[in-house]
Amino acid sequence: MGVQRSTFIIDGKGKIAEVLPKVQPKKHDDLVLKALASIT
Repeated sequence: MGVQRSTFIIDGKGKIAEVLPKVQPKKHDDLVLKALASIT
């Protein structure tokens, strides 16, 4: 039991472009930036 974090990256068309399940706070920023770079 505990907190489970997930991040959803939404593209410009309003569709889910990337799902990042079970993210850790220390790694979250890098994962989001990498995901954003891959969809733009």
